[in-house]
Amino acid sequence: MRTLQAAAPGSSLRVLAPAPGVLAFYDGRVPGVRLHGPQENWLDDGAFALGIASYAVIDGDDALVYDTHITLAHARFIRHTLEERGARRIRVVLSHWHDDHVAGNAAFADCEIIANCETAALLRANRARLEAADPPIRPLVLPNRLFEERLSLTVGSLPVELVHVDIHSRDGTVALLPGGLLLAGDTLEDPITYVDEPTRLAAHLKGLDRLAALGATRILPCHGAPEVIAAGGYGPALIDATRLYVETLRRVKAEPALAGLDLRTFAADAFATGAISYFAPYEAVHRRNVEAVADAA
Repeated sequence: MRTLQAAAPGSSLRVLAPAPGVLAFYDGRVPGVRLHGPQENWLDDGAFALGIASYAVIDGDDALVYDTHITLAHARFIRHTLEERGARRIRVVLSHWHDDHVAGNAAFADCEIIANCETAALLRANRARLEAADPPIRPLVLPNRLFEERLSLTVGSLPVELVHVDIHSRDGTVALLPGGLLLAGDTLEDPITYVDEPTRLAAHLKGLDRLAALGATRILPCHGAPEVIAAGGYGPALIDATRLYVETLRRVKAEPALAGLDLRTFAADAFATGAISYFAPYEAVHRRNVEAVADAA
């Protein structure tokens, strides 16, 4: 039996610098290590196993945090790092409502926390569940500045455009930075998207078209390979790879033989783009995706 090692939250957190003025706070993809406990839980078996990054944009004494990470310890580390680097004004943007992106909100309770209106509504609707989760996110601090569709910000001298996109979850917010750098949240993942809304794949494909139209040149997803993120992120072909995978998922009901394929075979066209790399823990994500789509009304 494999021995699992317990580790303190944040002890394996790495700070990467994918672009000037942008930091990635990356944790996970550490074999045999768990942060919360041996029982199945959203932190260890989701975010930590797959690897996750929260991001920060900093210019002078102004900083913008994109997601507050998976524990309060992670969030406090992010805040401390930014303050050490001279940040005196810190704002937060939430990419969407899911637990591994909002768990550290309380560390920024005195800051402006920005989200689109859909995210705010979903957090309110799911507040009791998130606060009672394993591990609990208690208290869940809600956003205090809302927007619809788009919001233009300035971080120091850097323009940042927030855009509401309907991919993975109906409330996605991406951030477009100078030079075409895109903070993508969970709208894109390497190697495959996690299907949270299996009845809305057609809408997500339209969202991917909208995302492509933003003209991103480099993409930083929350779930991806740390070495790719550290080297500056993914190219626009990550959008194409995601589209190909979602299009194949939509065929599962009509072509049930697809449901028995492993990830490499099922997503062969997506892997052929060269934009994504195989990562074994995503086999479980793929199996769950196929089951969710097959069972969807």
